[in-house]
Formats: sequence, structure tokens, C-alpha cells
Amino acid sequence: MKNMLVLTYWSYKDALIQTYTLPYVRIIRKNIPKSSKIFLFTFEQSHLKMTSNEWKEEKEMLSSEGIYLLRFSYSHFGLIAIIKIILLIFRLLGVCIFKNISKIHAWCTPAGAIGYLLSIITGKPLIIDSYEPHAESMVENGNWRRKSFAFKLLFYLEKKQTKRAKAFIATTHGMKHYAQLKYNVNPNVFFVKPACINFHNLYKNDYDDETLKKQLKIKDEIVCVYAGKIGGIYLEKEIFDFFKVANEYWNGNFKIIMLTSTIPEIIHQFCKESDLQENNVFIKFVSQNEVFKYMAIADFAINPVKPVPTKRFCTSIKDGEYWAMGLPIVITPDISDDSEIIANNNIGSVLKSLNNEGYLTAIKEIDDLLKNTNKTLMKNKIKKIAEQFRSIQIAEEIYGKIYAT
Repeated sequence: MKNMLVLTYWSYKDALIQTYTLPYVRIIRKNIPKSSKIFLFTFEQSHLKMTSNEWKEEKEMLSSEGIYLLRFSYSHFGLIAIIKIILLIFRLLGVCIFKNISKIHAWCTPAGAIGYLLSIITGKPLIIDSYEPHAESMVENGNWRRKSFAFKLLFYLEKKQTKRAKAFIATTHGMKHYAQLKYNVNPNVFFVKPACINFHNLYKNDYDDETLKKQLKIKDEIVCVYAGKIGGIYLEKEIFDFFKVANEYWNGNFKIIMLTSTIPEIIHQFCKESDLQENNVFIKFVSQNEVFKYMAIADFAINPVKPVPTKRFCTSIKDGEYWAMGLPIVITPDISDDSEIIANNNIGSVLKSLNNEGYLTAIKEIDDLLKNTNKTLMKNKIKKIAEQFRSIQIAEEIYGKIYAT
């Protein structure tokens, strides 16, 4: 093996790179010859722009590991984006030729579309990682229309890359059936790797919970944590309606920690629309290595993914992180395998409906867990489930099988 090109569709500072890509790239790095290099491509969005010093530091740090960063500016889908993609193909074609690329490894199907075009031109084998439906998901979430050019183009390229790729690393077992049904392709070399967690490196309890609670003015309240954006693949007003019902159920003895990049003004507006007191909500956007100290002081978490059909075939990073911290989760139905795992193991609540009645049922189930279960035993049970379904060893075994030889 010579060198490898890893394609993503995200900004380097995005959590999807930091927690969902880099840990795996480092595992791949361990499974290929020391003389081989990995070229990691990112799509940089303006709101996540890095300073020159930040970029230099990250490049130097990764190059010492044999990983070399490439970046390109991102544009929302349209004529300008199409022109830029064409220019990008030529640029990456040069990388494939002059950097002796022997394999193309793409994260998710949008990057897989670029990988497919490069694979066709160069003849290099293509591997699709985090293989999930994206085009139909964009329609279901309301971002695209099914008749739109964007949907038709990506769905077509999803079919083509499914026929072209030499190996698939999906996030759920059901994705194989989806490929058979939607793309009329039966993937032969097919692995399943959900969003895995390296428990030894990321979740050390070396922070002071009580000091943080004092800073957030948390005393004996029930605390819910949500780490994620508002909108997109996630619910919007429904989240705050849920919080309103929870606040009423616990007679105001309830706090919410929102770790989000969504601007506070939007959250304040949702609070107003749901008649939720804003002083119950703590809002902050923190770096990934700080997320877990806030999770550590929560009683439970919420993962409000829109319950659209394609989410049955997509993994959720949040659930693995919440479970690693021993938190029960309120989740929408049919989200990957996670909704079923939560229901079967009694480690949270699956929302029956997105209305006050459904929210109240879920809150009562969480309250029952918190009142009638030994906290330490419950956390240990949830952490064991995290180790069973989210262990980084799952990823290590898969990449070992693909790249060790």
C-alpha cells in the first residue's frame, strides 16, 4: 500500500471531524505501513474558520503522526458549489497522482460522491465509511424537495458509489437492506460500526462537579443535558415543549444544560414560544473535551432526532457519549438500534408521541428511574451497555480486517 486519501464533508473544527473521524483515522494509521501517509480532506465553513496559527498547529501535530491536512472552502448547494466541486475534483485528482494515493476512504455518502468520481477517473479502490442514507434524509428533514436537482443528483451518486465501492462500513445492520431496496445493490464486503467511544482516553473524571454546579447555580434540581444543534436533523420547538412539561412536573425544580452552537437568541425565542422560563436554561458552546464535565452533573439526557424513516439506518454519536457518562436518555422512536436498546434495557424512555401527553409519559418514566434505582448501579449498568454497543474495539477490529493486510 502507498498512501491514502480520506474524504470528509465537514469543517475540521466540527465535532463530526473531532469525534467521528479523527479517532478512526488514527486507528487506520496504526494498521497501515509506517511509510504510508494519510491525506485528510476537510470542507471548511466560514463560521468554523480556523485562524492561521490554529491551522498551522493542527497541521504540525497531525503531520507528526503521518496525517496531512487538506482543506477546501464550503458552499451551500447551488451553481457556485457545483463549479467549486468541479475545481475540487481537479485538485484532488492532482493529489491522487502526485501523492501516490492507492486507496480512497470517504466518510458518508456526500464525500463518497466525490470519492466515486475520483475512483472512476483514477481506478483507485473506494471504501465508504459511516455508510448511511443522506439524500432521502435531507428530504425527510425538510431541507430538500424530492423533485429537486440536489436530491436527484446525490441519490444517483449514492447508487453509483454503492455499486463502485470495494467495502462498506455502515452504522447499522439495516443499511444493507436499505442498499438492496433503494439502490438494488447487495454489498458484499459489509461491516457495521456505530459511533464508537474510546472510554480510556476521553472520559476521565478529573473535574470538580461541585464547583461546576455552584457556577451554574444547581442545587438539588433535576438536570437534563442536551448536546447538539436546534433544527436540521433535530427537533426544534418540540424540545422546548418537552422542557416546559418537565419543569411543570418537577414544580420548577428542573434545570437544562444546552451545549449548542445555536445562537442564544434563537433559543430564547423558542423558550418564549413554549412559555419556558429562561433562567432554567444554561446555554453554552464548548469544545468537545469540555462537553463531558457538563454531562457528568446531569441526571438524564435527551436526543431529539427527528423520527424520520431513514434515521433507522443512521447511528447517533450523542447516545454513545451519554451512555459513556452513565446517563439515561429520552429519545425519539426508531433511531438506529438505540431506541430499541433503551427500551429493552430500561435505561431511559422512548417518546410515544411528540405532544404533551407523550412528553409527560417519558418524564414520568425518567422520574421513576431516578427515584427507584440506585444511582451508582444505574450508571454502571448504562456504562456497560456503552461498552457493549459503542466500544472503540469494534472499530479497531473492522479497520484491522480492512487494512492490516
